[in-house]
Order: sequence, then structure tokens, then C-alpha cells
Amino acid sequence: MIVRIALLLGLLLLGAAPAGAEVRVKDLGRFLGWRENSLVGYGVVVGLAGSGDSPRSEVTRQAMRNVLSRMGANLLPEQVQSRNVAAVLVTATLPPSANLGDRIDVAVSSIGDARSLAGGTLLMTPLVGPDQRSYALAQGPLVVGGHRFDADLNSQQRNYPTSGRVPGGATVETALRAALVSADGKVTFVLNDADPETAERIAGSINGRFPAAARVRDAAAVEIAASAAGGDVNRLIADVGALSVTPDQSARVVINERTGTVVAGGGVQISSVVVSQGDIKVAVTAERYASQPDGYAAYAAGAAAGGLIVTNTRLDVTEGRRDAVRRFPAATVADLVEGLSQLKVDTRGVIAVLQAVKAAGALHAELVVQ
Repeated sequence: MIVRIALLLGLLLLGAAPAGAEVRVKDLGRFLGWRENSLVGYGVVVGLAGSGDSPRSEVTRQAMRNVLSRMGANLLPEQVQSRNVAAVLVTATLPPSANLGDRIDVAVSSIGDARSLAGGTLLMTPLVGPDQRSYALAQGPLVVGGHRFDADLNSQQRNYPTSGRVPGGATVETALRAALVSADGKVTFVLNDADPETAERIAGSINGRFPAAARVRDAAAVEIAASAAGGDVNRLIADVGALSVTPDQSARVVINERTGTVVAGGGVQISSVVVSQGDIKVAVTAERYASQPDGYAAYAAGAAAGGLIVTNTRLDVTEGRRDAVRRFPAATVADLVEGLSQLKVDTRGVIAVLQAVKAAGALHAELVVQ
């Protein structure tokens, strides 16, 4: 228990950034238009050792007919019966700036009834974007972090063998450039966490480097004149990203009740509060047994009346031995948790106390329960 409380206190202290710590602007957000792009494709994996899609999969049979027909082999549907192939969906992420010939990783997932993709090779698959335009071609052997083997109705499986990856398996065929400058000649910096004070500080830091170049559009965006660095947008972005500001921190306590984790800034304030922590356990035990009446007539009568099953219920109430009351003056959440650890309160108890303190209006922070 002491180890759990120590771990919880460590998480609280790690969650607290030093007061006045400066952070680079590039770590606080991104420039509007600088984003990754999702690609998807439909393909076929071959070379499987009998672990592919069954002949019942019409999608796989049709896909194999299309592949073989492009190579000059015309087959009827009933002639495609192999279990060494599998129909798959291929996904990839195209970076914001991509050049012809760049290599990107792809993920491959089975869409049929294949048992495993281990040992397979992905055939050439076009990857398209939301505009249905082909941006990359994927092909290569799969790396599968699992396996499944079947023999005589027995099977052994590790991880998820119906999905895998092809590292560097796609080649970019269409160059892509991020559109960072808007039609009115502005570059917009978007904050990860919208905050008016942080936005003002970022704009002030930019204006200190490029006078009168930036203005706060709203709590989540700062607009910068693209001509601030002599029209060199890349230089402007590099200079702005390297600036340092002190972000304004919101008072927030995050609680994950499933894992018993609490993370909070060490400076989150609480008002004077008295905490009474007790431990009462109530256990209800139900015991059922069948009565044995004498004679067939008695048995038939008891069965008809539904009285053969008898239930006894026992109620046990156990009072804990760790009941304690402690007064906490105006302090921080870290002080509160440290005091609760001295009372030998476990992590679940700490979570309950924090929720009660928030309900009492003594916790001056947003309480986020996950």
C-alpha cells in the first residue's frame, strides 16, 4: 500500500511543471495546413502457408481473378480455390511534405476469414486519398508480430496474426506540399490547448522578433504575416517555432478510476478542509440448498409449489481499523495526497477524497474523470 501511495505521489509531482518554465512555441501547437494525410487501398497478400481466405470468400476469388487476368491468365471463379492468398486493406499516412520516391510504412489488415498473414507478401496496391487520387504504391513482404498454427482441431495463437506491417513498403508517386499561407497572406499558428493568455504571450513573443507581425485571432490561433521574414515562409516558421514562452497552466486534476491513477499539477490549490476517512465493508452471503422431503407425494407437492430450494442469507459488517480524521489548511493537491499517504489511504481512497473535496467546493481546479 505504501508503494502505491508513493507511486501516486510521484505521478503528481511529475505532472507538475516548474513555475515559470519556458516552452518552445513549436511544442505548443502547429501551423495550420501542416498535417498528415490518410491513405487507404485494397490489395492481396500471397504466399501464405494454407492460412489465407477460404474458397467461400468471393471477394478474394474476385481479387485473384483480377490480378491474374492482368497478367494474361483468364480463370473461371471455380478455378480459384487456393488458401494461400488473402484479401486485405492497406493503410498508410502521408507526411505533410512528401517528394517523389519517398518511402512510407504501411499497415495491412485481413478483411476475409484468413487465419494468419505470417509469411505473406503484399502485391502492388495503389493507395488513394479522400479525393480518390493515387498517391503511393505499396508492395513487399509482411512483418507480422504473431502467429497461429492449427492441427487436429487444436490451435496455438500469439498476438494478432491477421494484421501486419510493411516497413517502408510504399513509394510516394505524387508529390505533396503543405499549404501554409492563406489567401490573405497569413500563416496561422494553432495551439494544442486553447488558452487566451498563452495565445497573447505567443503573439507578444513573435512581435518581439518581427514587429507588428502577429495578432491573436482567438484563444486557439495566432495569425502571422507571411511577409514578416522577407517573404521566406520557411524561415518565418523556423524562427517562430524556436521562440520560447511560458504557457499559462490550467488548474486540472485528471482521475482514471479504472487504473486508480491521479495526475495533477503540484500547484493546484485547495481551501482549508477536514477529511474523515473510514473503512466499512458490508458482505452479503447467500447459501442455497435443496430440501429432501419424505415420500414421492411430498416431493411432488414440494416441486409443484417451488419449495425444494431453500436460501439462507447472512449479512456481515466489518468496521475498518484505519478510521482517521485530519485537518488540512489551505495547501496544494500534492500536500493533500502526502497527508493521505500518512493516513495509509490507498489510491482508491485518494480518488474518493478528491471527488468529495471537489464537491465541497474546496478544490480549485477542473476535475476530469476518465
